[in-house]
Amino acid sequence: AFFDRLDSLITLHQRKYDKLCVLKKSMLDKMFPKGGSLYPEIRFAGFTDPWEQRKLGELGFAQSGIGFPDAEQGGSEGIPFFKVSDMNTPGNERELVISNNYVTADQIARMSWHPICQVPAIFFAKVGAAVLLNRKRLVNEPFLLDNNTMAFSMDPNRLDSQFGQSLFERIDLTSLVQVGALPSYNASDVEDMAVSLPDHMDEQRRIGAFFDHLDSLITLHQRKLELLRNIKKSMLDKMFV
Repeated sequence: AFFDRLDSLITLHQRKYDKLCVLKKSMLDKMFPKGGSLYPEIRFAGFTDPWEQRKLGELGFAQSGIGFPDAEQGGSEGIPFFKVSDMNTPGNERELVISNNYVTADQIARMSWHPICQVPAIFFAKVGAAVLLNRKRLVNEPFLLDNNTMAFSMDPNRLDSQFGQSLFERIDLTSLVQVGALPSYNASDVEDMAVSLPDHMDEQRRIGAFFDHLDSLITLHQRKLELLRNIKKSMLDKMFV
């Protein structure tokens, strides 16, 4: 009966998680224009103006990371130095807030590094198999990034950070990859991509807040699911001889 109850809870949260993921995918499709249109299928009340088309380079700028010698890694204090693997860390599902590596001001000066202070920014892989996963994360504090990654710093006067993150979730960066080559792209490739966005920041903020709330619910059920699975695994081990 105990394990049957545990399995019911796992199934419940799995269904809620799956439904929320489907809802998010559907709303990302309907709340952004598609097929050359300048009007999304679903909008918040009070907004009727057509969206504008812009290249990403008009809304911010992209920059690649730098080399991170093994001898400099492993620090726990200072500015975060993000790598692709940090996107897998629990708590970093939407925004990078935890790093496996931090660097001090002395390290930064000695290595002549230049932290990215133009935040908010979107962090993503730029070379290798990780590119094909098409994952992106928001960063809101100054940071450094590894040389197989890239960041797009948003112009806060043109892009609301939460809207910008949802906008990037719709962007297929894998479309920039050349067939038959090692998956990669450069900053100019990213900046040349065309996107649509509302001219009014108020509409951007409403859309961004909607998806931020949806992501919070998705993350909540994902964590509960992982916790319940870990409890079940542990109890299966401890309740049998």
